[in-house]
Amino acid sequence: MTRMIIIGAPGSGKGTQAEYLAAHFGILPVSTGELFRSHVRELTELGAEARAFMDKGELVPDRLTDAMVARRLADDDVRNGFLLDGYPRNVAQLAALDALLEGKGQRLDVVVQLAAEDEELVQRLLKRAREQGRSDDTAPVIRRRLELYREETQPVVSAYSERGIVVEVDGGGDREAITERAIAAVGSFLGTRQ
Repeated sequence: MTRMIIIGAPGSGKGTQAEYLAAHFGILPVSTGELFRSHVRELTELGAEARAFMDKGELVPDRLTDAMVARRLADDDVRNGFLLDGYPRNVAQLAALDALLEGKGQRLDVVVQLAAEDEELVQRLLKRAREQGRSDDTAPVIRRRLELYREETQPVVSAYSERGIVVEVDGGGDREAITERAIAAVGSFLGTRQ
Protein backbone atom coordinates (compact mmCIF):
# COMPACT_ATOMS: atom_id res chain seq x y z
CA MET A 1 0.00 0.00 0.00
CA THR A 2 1.92 3.00 -1.31
CA ARG A 3 0.83 6.64 -1.23
CA MET A 4 2.96 8.71 -3.52
CA ILE A 5 3.16 12.18 -5.07
CA ILE A 6 5.03 13.14 -8.23
CA ILE A 7 6.20 16.73 -8.57
CA GLY A 8 7.99 18.37 -11.45
CA ALA A 9 8.14 21.57 -13.44
CA PRO A 10 6.16 22.00 -16.66
CA GLY A 11 7.82 19.83 -19.30
CA SER A 12 9.42 17.48 -16.77
CA GLY A 13 7.29 14.58 -18.01
CA LYS A 14 5.55 13.98 -14.70
CA GLY A 15 2.26 12.93 -16.31
CA THR A 16 4.02 10.27 -18.36
CA GLN A 17 6.19 9.11 -15.45
CA ALA A 18 3.15 9.02 -13.14
CA GLU A 19 1.54 6.41 -15.41
CA TYR A 20 4.65 4.21 -15.47
CA LEU A 21 5.37 4.51 -11.74
CA ALA A 22 1.76 3.81 -10.80
CA ALA A 23 1.66 0.74 -13.05
CA HIS A 24 4.97 -0.55 -11.68
CA PHE A 25 3.97 -0.15 -8.03
CA GLY A 26 0.40 -1.39 -8.56
CA ILE A 27 -1.38 1.81 -7.54
CA LEU A 28 -3.70 4.20 -9.35
CA PRO A 29 -2.52 7.51 -10.77
CA VAL A 30 -4.73 10.43 -9.72
CA SER A 31 -4.16 13.48 -11.92
CA THR A 32 -5.77 16.78 -10.98
CA GLY A 33 -6.00 17.65 -14.68
CA GLU A 34 -7.98 14.46 -15.29
CA LEU A 35 -10.12 15.13 -12.18
CA PHE A 36 -11.02 18.58 -13.53
CA ARG A 37 -11.89 17.16 -16.97
CA SER A 38 -14.00 14.31 -15.56
CA HIS A 39 -15.97 16.63 -13.26
CA VAL A 40 -16.61 18.99 -16.20
CA ARG A 41 -17.62 16.04 -18.45
CA GLU A 42 -19.93 14.59 -15.82
CA LEU A 43 -21.49 18.02 -15.20
CA THR A 44 -20.96 17.84 -11.45
CA GLU A 45 -21.45 20.91 -9.29
CA LEU A 46 -17.69 21.06 -8.68
CA GLY A 47 -17.10 20.67 -12.42
CA ALA A 48 -19.40 23.56 -13.29
CA GLU A 49 -17.56 25.80 -10.84
CA ALA A 50 -14.15 24.67 -12.06
CA ARG A 51 -15.08 25.15 -15.71
CA ALA A 52 -15.80 28.84 -15.14
CA PHE A 53 -12.14 29.31 -14.14
CA MET A 54 -10.71 26.91 -16.72
CA ASP A 55 -12.56 28.65 -19.57
CA LYS A 56 -10.85 31.92 -18.59
CA GLY A 57 -7.44 30.23 -18.46
CA GLU A 58 -7.27 30.69 -14.69
CA LEU A 59 -6.16 28.18 -12.08
CA VAL A 60 -8.94 26.23 -10.40
CA PRO A 61 -9.17 27.57 -6.81
CA ASP A 62 -7.76 25.46 -3.99
CA ARG A 63 -11.15 24.84 -2.36
CA LEU A 64 -12.47 23.17 -5.54
CA THR A 65 -9.27 21.22 -6.17
CA ASP A 66 -9.15 20.07 -2.52
CA ALA A 67 -12.78 18.95 -2.69
CA MET A 68 -12.22 16.97 -5.91
CA VAL A 69 -9.11 15.27 -4.52
CA ALA A 70 -10.88 14.45 -1.23
CA ARG A 71 -13.79 12.91 -3.11
CA ARG A 72 -11.44 10.88 -5.35
CA LEU A 73 -9.34 9.59 -2.44
CA ALA A 74 -12.53 8.35 -0.77
CA ASP A 75 -13.13 5.91 -3.68
CA ASP A 76 -12.55 2.19 -3.07
CA ASP A 77 -10.13 1.77 -5.99
CA VAL A 78 -7.46 3.90 -4.26
CA ARG A 79 -7.70 2.09 -0.92
CA ASN A 80 -4.47 0.22 -1.71
CA GLY A 81 -2.56 3.36 -2.65
CA PHE A 82 -2.36 6.17 -5.15
CA LEU A 83 0.02 8.42 -7.01
CA LEU A 84 -1.02 12.08 -7.00
CA ASP A 85 0.03 14.04 -10.08
CA GLY A 86 -0.45 17.83 -9.95
CA TYR A 87 -1.41 17.99 -6.29
CA PRO A 88 -0.53 19.53 -3.92
CA ARG A 89 0.53 22.51 -6.03
CA ASN A 90 1.03 24.94 -3.14
CA VAL A 91 1.38 24.95 0.67
CA ALA A 92 -2.34 25.52 1.24
CA GLN A 93 -3.12 22.35 -0.73
CA LEU A 94 -0.36 20.52 1.17
CA ALA A 95 -2.09 21.44 4.45
CA ALA A 96 -5.44 20.23 3.07
CA LEU A 97 -3.90 16.92 1.98
CA ASP A 98 -2.22 16.48 5.38
CA ALA A 99 -5.57 17.00 7.13
CA LEU A 100 -7.34 14.62 4.75
CA LEU A 101 -4.81 11.82 5.20
CA GLU A 102 -4.59 12.36 8.95
CA GLY A 103 -8.36 12.03 9.16
CA LYS A 104 -8.04 8.60 7.51
CA GLY A 105 -5.10 7.55 9.68
CA GLN A 106 -2.84 7.55 6.62
CA ARG A 107 0.41 9.20 5.59
CA LEU A 108 2.42 9.79 2.43
CA ASP A 109 5.20 7.32 1.76
CA VAL A 110 7.26 9.10 -0.87
CA VAL A 111 7.39 12.25 -3.00
CA VAL A 112 9.13 11.87 -6.36
CA GLN A 113 10.65 15.10 -7.63
CA LEU A 114 11.57 15.08 -11.31
CA ALA A 115 14.43 17.54 -11.78
CA ALA A 116 15.64 18.85 -15.13
CA GLU A 117 17.50 21.92 -16.33
CA ASP A 118 15.32 24.86 -17.38
CA GLU A 119 16.82 24.91 -20.87
CA GLU A 120 15.87 21.27 -21.47
CA LEU A 121 12.34 21.95 -20.17
CA VAL A 122 11.97 24.99 -22.43
CA GLN A 123 13.13 22.98 -25.47
CA ARG A 124 10.75 20.09 -24.66
CA LEU A 125 7.80 22.46 -24.29
CA LEU A 126 8.67 24.37 -27.48
CA LYS A 127 8.85 21.04 -29.34
CA ARG A 128 5.48 19.98 -27.89
CA ALA A 129 4.01 23.37 -28.83
CA ARG A 130 5.17 22.92 -32.45
CA GLU A 131 3.85 19.35 -32.61
CA GLN A 132 0.47 20.31 -31.12
CA GLY A 133 0.17 23.68 -32.89
CA ARG A 134 0.14 25.63 -29.62
CA SER A 135 1.32 29.04 -30.82
CA ASP A 136 0.75 30.57 -27.36
CA ASP A 137 3.56 28.44 -25.88
CA THR A 138 6.49 30.74 -26.66
CA ALA A 139 9.86 30.70 -24.87
CA PRO A 140 8.99 33.76 -22.69
CA VAL A 141 5.61 32.24 -21.71
CA ILE A 142 7.27 28.92 -20.87
CA ARG A 143 9.97 30.64 -18.78
CA ARG A 144 7.23 32.48 -16.85
CA ARG A 145 5.43 29.17 -16.19
CA LEU A 146 8.70 27.78 -14.81
CA GLU A 147 9.08 30.83 -12.53
CA LEU A 148 5.51 30.39 -11.25
CA TYR A 149 6.16 26.70 -10.65
CA ARG A 150 9.21 27.55 -8.53
CA GLU A 151 7.36 30.23 -6.57
CA GLU A 152 4.32 28.06 -5.79
CA THR A 153 5.59 24.50 -5.73
CA GLN A 154 9.16 24.73 -4.46
CA PRO A 155 7.89 25.42 -0.90
CA VAL A 156 5.89 22.16 -1.16
CA VAL A 157 9.06 20.26 -2.09
CA SER A 158 10.92 21.93 0.78
CA ALA A 159 8.21 20.95 3.28
CA TYR A 160 8.30 17.31 2.16
CA SER A 161 12.12 17.37 2.16
CA GLU A 162 12.04 18.36 5.83
CA ARG A 163 9.95 15.23 6.45
CA GLY A 164 12.61 13.14 4.70
CA ILE A 165 10.31 11.66 2.07
CA VAL A 166 11.53 13.34 -1.15
CA VAL A 167 13.33 11.23 -3.74
CA GLU A 168 14.92 13.40 -6.44
CA VAL A 169 15.11 11.79 -9.86
CA ASP A 170 17.14 13.15 -12.76
CA GLY A 171 14.42 14.03 -15.28
CA GLY A 172 16.89 14.68 -18.11
CA GLY A 173 17.28 12.50 -21.18
CA ASP A 174 14.87 10.06 -22.77
CA ARG A 175 11.69 8.72 -21.24
CA GLU A 176 12.86 5.12 -20.79
CA ALA A 177 15.98 6.16 -18.87
CA ILE A 178 13.97 8.50 -16.64
CA THR A 179 11.44 5.73 -15.91
CA GLU A 180 14.22 3.29 -14.98
CA ARG A 181 15.85 5.84 -12.66
CA ALA A 182 12.51 6.72 -11.04
CA ILE A 183 11.48 3.10 -10.43
CA ALA A 184 14.91 2.24 -9.01
CA ALA A 185 15.00 5.32 -6.75
CA VAL A 186 11.48 4.82 -5.39
CA GLY A 187 11.98 1.06 -4.94
CA SER A 188 15.20 1.67 -3.03
CA PHE A 189 13.64 4.39 -0.87
CA LEU A 190 10.56 2.31 -0.01
CA GLY A 191 12.80 -0.70 0.73
CA THR A 192 14.73 1.25 3.35
CA ARG A 193 11.49 2.30 5.06
CA GLN A 194 9.99 -1.20 5.43
